[in-house]
Amino acid sequence: MALFAVFQTTFLLALLPLRTYESEVLSEPLPLTPESLKVSVNSTRQCLHLQWTVHSLAYHQELKMVFQIQISRFKTSNVIWVENYRTTVKRNRVLHWSWESKLPLECAAHFIRMRSMVDDARIPKPGFWSNWSSWEEADAQNSLGRDPLFVFPKDKLVEEGSNVTICYVSRIHQDNISCYLEGVQIYGEQLDRSVSAFELKNVSFIRKKGTNVFCKVDQGGALGGIVLFVSKVLEEPKDFSCETQDLKTLTCTWDPGSDTGLSKQPSQSYTLFESFSGKKTLCKHRNWCNWQVAQDSQETYNFTLVAENYLRKRSVSILFNLTQRVHPMTPYKLFPKNVGATNATMTWKVHSIGNNSTLLCQLELLAEGKVIQQHNVSIKVNGEYLLSELEPDTEYVARVRCAYTNHFWKWSELISQKFNTAEAAPSEAPDVWRNMKMVSGHPTPLSKVHANGKILFYNVIVENLDKPSRLEVLSIPAPARSTELTLSQCSYQIHVTAHNNVGPSPASVIVISGGPGNEEVESGRVNGTEDGFSVSWKPQSGDATGYVVEWCDGPQDLPCVLQWKNLGPNTTSTVISSGAFRPGVRYNFRIYEISAKRMAHLLETKAGYLEELAPSDNPQVVMSNLTSHSFTLSWKDYSTESQPGFIQGYHVYLKTKAGEHCPPAFEKTVLPEDSVCCRHTIDNPEQKTFVVENLQPESIYEFFVTPYTSVGEGPLDAFTKITTPDEYSHILIRIILPMIFCVLIVMIICYLKRQWLKEKCYPDIPDPYKSSVLSLIKSKENPHLTIMNVNDCVPDAIEVINKPEGSKIQFLGTRKSLTETEFTKPAYIYLLPTEKNYSGPGPCICFENFTYNQAASDFASCGHFPVTPQAPPHQLGPLTSPENLLKALEQNYMNSLGEIPAGEANLNYVSQLASPTSGDKDSLPTNPPEPALCSEYKMQMAIPLGLASAPPSENSSLSSTTLLGQGEHYC
Repeated sequence: MALFAVFQTTFLLALLPLRTYESEVLSEPLPLTPESLKVSVNSTRQCLHLQWTVHSLAYHQELKMVFQIQISRFKTSNVIWVENYRTTVKRNRVLHWSWESKLPLECAAHFIRMRSMVDDARIPKPGFWSNWSSWEEADAQNSLGRDPLFVFPKDKLVEEGSNVTICYVSRIHQDNISCYLEGVQIYGEQLDRSVSAFELKNVSFIRKKGTNVFCKVDQGGALGGIVLFVSKVLEEPKDFSCETQDLKTLTCTWDPGSDTGLSKQPSQSYTLFESFSGKKTLCKHRNWCNWQVAQDSQETYNFTLVAENYLRKRSVSILFNLTQRVHPMTPYKLFPKNVGATNATMTWKVHSIGNNSTLLCQLELLAEGKVIQQHNVSIKVNGEYLLSELEPDTEYVARVRCAYTNHFWKWSELISQKFNTAEAAPSEAPDVWRNMKMVSGHPTPLSKVHANGKILFYNVIVENLDKPSRLEVLSIPAPARSTELTLSQCSYQIHVTAHNNVGPSPASVIVISGGPGNEEVESGRVNGTEDGFSVSWKPQSGDATGYVVEWCDGPQDLPCVLQWKNLGPNTTSTVISSGAFRPGVRYNFRIYEISAKRMAHLLETKAGYLEELAPSDNPQVVMSNLTSHSFTLSWKDYSTESQPGFIQGYHVYLKTKAGEHCPPAFEKTVLPEDSVCCRHTIDNPEQKTFVVENLQPESIYEFFVTPYTSVGEGPLDAFTKITTPDEYSHILIRIILPMIFCVLIVMIICYLKRQWLKEKCYPDIPDPYKSSVLSLIKSKENPHLTIMNVNDCVPDAIEVINKPEGSKIQFLGTRKSLTETEFTKPAYIYLLPTEKNYSGPGPCICFENFTYNQAASDFASCGHFPVTPQAPPHQLGPLTSPENLLKALEQNYMNSLGEIPAGEANLNYVSQLASPTSGDKDSLPTNPPEPALCSEYKMQMAIPLGLASAPPSENSSLSSTTLLGQGEHYC
């Protein structure tokens, strides 16, 4: 015990100075300056790696310290990074720290220094910083070669969407250096005389071989470049799941997402780690991995899937119970056996799970792609099930899948098998209908069959009900489904049966009446929907055994593909649907009532459209009865049944002159091309004529007619232009045309009777030298007489006829108008020479007749002689020369111009051979006058009565004139 006490005392005394020293250090720590600072460059990762120690610490002493690190670029005063690094320091322990530079380290020299401070809770006083270590330089340019141009970083690997800084180092110190990213020039910042940097933001993946970046001297030809490897972003695995098929092996699957593999970097790797067992496995596939189930009956598993590439890691975890993730394998050996016409037995096998575990299997039966039966069966190894209620001679598909009974997780994959049931005799009568098509009085029946099994032929028995002893049997081979029968105008009963290898079907019976069948029934309309046409009708009798609705699948202009539908006796409506129905096509439905005697009676007809459309064409309009105020439009040949909708009426468009109002019954509207016109709506589809009234004469109008349905109107076609005639033109035409017709008739008659007209109206003038009268005169009077020429005649009588109306007579010399004097009776003036024995050439008295407007040929040889009717014969002097007579007439005319009263005096001249008008009491004497010699015939002039009645003046050269009595007449 004494020895132990001595030893304990010695140990305590030795330990006391050490504790005293430690307390002094902790209470007043000395500055701990970092020592042995070393800097290295990692060009691949573009990192600066620092390592240092702290030698001032006591032996086995641990302190928490802070190291402040400064990094400068190009020069020590250009500090670009400051960071405080905290760690626990031991004596002579080497500390490490790394810094990744955004600017490639080869492009600039870097300088690093640090200082430290104790940051331990055991130090009561606030700490203070130690002195800075000396600057350490890291210059990667020292390792560059002698090339004139360098581009950095080399073979850098980044993720898509990152920012990357690129720089070049030039040894030729030129400013004309250009850099390009995939051929597109980029622009950067010059850091010093030989270094420039370019920042690429949000870089994108271009190709697995990398993105090309190069720089070149514009004139010198120096070239440098790098390949920048841009990887797709590593994604977290999706849909991570694990399951087993036999409770021995787990299969885990996932969606890996995008492949991050590059030529410089392989694709991401996947590692499966189980936390309860601590095991892990490197997966050989990108999207699935197997895990062997432990033999120690482990049921719960916690898997972590780790995805990793050169740049980052991603992980996902899952926790589950093994027995709840059982996905059985696909059943096998599925076969039918004992297949009959209406039943079959299906057998199959399954893979065992564990120790005879029970599986739930689902058996499905499909016909024409639809599931018609479904059954669940619990089995262990072998499965079997009897399928019943099958159709004969029908193809079916049976399929089976199974699931784990203890805990349902997933169905297994399906296995399927086709089979056919055996044939049987047809169990139903054929569905028979007839299409009554009258061709010389013969109907055409059409049959439709539904049978069990393959039909070989049909038997058609035709029985004449009017002559029951006559039967006609026809055998029609399949696959024909119709036949044509030639029947007379009798009633017939037709039996149709279908036959296959097993036997015949029940008979289908229809009766055809011998009547004409032209029944007038009610017609209606039906509206189409997405499901088809909803057709309804009203029963007419109580003994109907059923109804049949028939229709044609195609349009009316195509051959009819007759379809029909049989309905029960208590049905009054049905929906007709067909895949052949099309919008804009008119479908006609006929509803028949089937009587107890199997005779069909037409009840109603319906027409409808699955979907109405606007009219596809417009009618051909004929314009007629054009007048100055109206015209008539008609389109009687337009068929409304062939249109893609029910025609509800017509629109009549009329264009008038700009600014005019629309006629009554029209309204203004705007056409699609923004033109304004007038429109009249006809709401009766059967009205196909229209009279446009209240128009203006001699005006231009344009019209256009289009039908409309409930959807819209027909297409906009070209307008037809017309011009209304003059208001009275039709009246003139009614007058002129008959007149022209009459004139033509008269001209034709005149042409045919031209010889008769010539004889009656203008006969040939007889030749006096050939007349028999001349010989008679010569023999009785004077044998020396000859035919008198017109040029030798001197007028010897003037007949003055007075009229009550006033008229104008012009004198030859002055051409002035004169008013004739009214007289109550004619007066005759006879101008004769006073000397009876006058034999020389007598003066020629000229009278001008303006009615014929014959100009005088020689005015100098004519004289004008005024004569007064009241003057006695002895007062008339002898004739003077023509010049004196003309002067006397002119003077008397001028003097008596104002004294002539209103009236008209006409002078009729009587020649030597003329005779007075019969019946006139003042007619000329009938005794023939003695001929007198006249120099020549000159123009005649009518002398107004005023001039004739004026007395001769003193200056007149007339010596005498003789007025002959009624019994004398000379020339």
